[in-house]
Amino acid sequence: MGRLTTHVLDAAHGCPGSGIRIALYRVEGERLEKVAEALTNSDGRCDAPLLQGDDYRSGVYQLQFSAGDYYRAKGVKLGDQAFLDEVVLRFGIDAAQDHYHVPLLISPYSYSTYRGS
Repeated sequence: MGRLTTHVLDAAHGCPGSGIRIALYRVEGERLEKVAEALTNSDGRCDAPLLQGDDYRSGVYQLQFSAGDYYRAKGVKLGDQAFLDEVVLRFGIDAAQDHYHVPLLISPYSYSTYRGS
């Protein structure tokens, strides 16, 4: 059975990104359909897959990470217009593949991602 997972690492502080709000959307043309929300745990991971079972199907998806809120809570001064407030990743899923893992490495001024395992 397929599943989608993620985790967040904070490069600026050298630790997991704990307490980060994540929203998952299915992209339907010009419309976004929210399919899941989660908060990262102390290890920077979600306690359960964001997508699994009957909801796991081929398509275009968007993960939205509330990075600005996370850094503000850690006392980082971001200014009125944070460079990275919401980090948005849009990607495709081929449901024939059984597991998609989308990690995020963040700092207040950069991010990177890849398809993990």
